[in-house]
Amino acid sequence: VAMFLDGLDGRVARLTNTQSAFGAEYDSLSDMLAFGVAPALICFSWSLSELGKIGWTAAFIYVACAALRLARFNVQQGSSDKRFFIGLASPSAAGLVVFMVWTFHAYEIEVTDAVAILAALVTVLAGILMVLNVRYYSFKDLDFRHRVPFVVILAVVLVLVIVSWDPPTVLFSLAIIYAVSGPTMAVYLRRKKRLAAACSATSASVAADT
Repeated sequence: VAMFLDGLDGRVARLTNTQSAFGAEYDSLSDMLAFGVAPALICFSWSLSELGKIGWTAAFIYVACAALRLARFNVQQGSSDKRFFIGLASPSAAGLVVFMVWTFHAYEIEVTDAVAILAALVTVLAGILMVLNVRYYSFKDLDFRHRVPFVVILAVVLVLVIVSWDPPTVLFSLAIIYAVSGPTMAVYLRRKKRLAAACSATSASVAADT
């Protein structure tokens, strides 16, 4: 519910022309509680508490990274490309942690030391991805105020149907795919840039020899 409302609040404020600095800061506070503190507490009560100091350290790292992520987002508003987030958005990071708990609980998987360690790794990784200097597609360039293509409507319905098959597993899978998409795209673009630079250097060398 928090993720759904978080996706609507900015659009509603723009449509009703009710944006304000207070609203932006209050939104960040809400995000910090819903996508920072709450997922850490849920995961800690589920499995991280079994690890003692390691467990609460993992939860603390996640909460601290969520706070840094939201602070950086506020600073970069208005100066960054709206099409991309810098670092994994806090709702997506929260989904990665909470949907993991939901999936394991749905399949009645017993919380063992191995499961607790896995949960700690996922929690810390979600936190690191939030502050990592990697771009994620934000979907903010999708404008629903004008005519929406039929293909988009069909895709939304298809996604809802697929999610209804097995909500925890499908949502957890989608969270993993989105979390991995940022680093994957960063590696791809870096390799593409290196390849382009190598081709340019080779062309220049051939031209000089000629």
